[in-house]
Amino acid sequence: MDTEAEITFLGTGTSIGVPVIGCDCAVCRSGDPKNKRLRSSIHVRCGDLALVVDTGPDFRQQCLREEIENLDAVLFTHAHSDHIMGFDDLRRFTVDEGDFIDVFATHECLARLRAAFHYAFDGDNWYRGYLKPTPHTIDGPFAVGELEVTPLPVRHGKVETIGFGFERAGGVRFAYIPDAKTVSEETREWLHDVDVLILDGLQMEPHWTHLSIPEAVDLAGTVGAASTWLTHCACRVNYRMIEPQLPDNVRIAWDGLRIRV
Repeated sequence: MDTEAEITFLGTGTSIGVPVIGCDCAVCRSGDPKNKRLRSSIHVRCGDLALVVDTGPDFRQQCLREEIENLDAVLFTHAHSDHIMGFDDLRRFTVDEGDFIDVFATHECLARLRAAFHYAFDGDNWYRGYLKPTPHTIDGPFAVGELEVTPLPVRHGKVETIGFGFERAGGVRFAYIPDAKTVSEETREWLHDVDVLILDGLQMEPHWTHLSIPEAVDLAGTVGAASTWLTHCACRVNYRMIEPQLPDNVRIAWDGLRIRV
């Protein structure tokens, strides 16, 4: 049995993306593709299973760039606009009348999705070519195909959000936590000796709602992650200047990066 997974970084930027509208900093003016960041999201392929975590406002563009043609499920970390506002673009994965897509989110996040995209949930518009979600409330570990998924509680400023821990029988463990400032002991325990950790690393300086890069590096070392990729980066992160300062097993992710786990 194939126990590997392939992760594609659809976006690695903060809520306003990079370059930032109206910003004239060196990173926003940079021609380096590793300094150009759409809103954060990942695509995971494991065997025949394909899923995404979060559908931000750049989701259509990301799917076109990566030539994503099918999806089995979408998982949501929380309901902030940079993580949900591409939700309607999932309609291209439910074209036929009998096509539905599994949507996994917390009760609060599902409520926000229903409020913003009520027409997708009320059953009155389940025609060919329209979005037809099958909602699943996250209240503990769950399975998506053969992939075991564990919600990982974190605090993102005043908001409680979740990351996800992924595991397949006989395979490695990896985790995705794009928005966090403080990480619960429960989550730290799951992350202990994780093979791949994808973690919020907004900028070098401290921030009130996100992990800074030094804080993320410290957390990765504390839990003993074998390798760590930083995401959700702001325009204060110049890839060429900051990545050489990081430990060997910590890297800054970039849009379009694919890693085998």
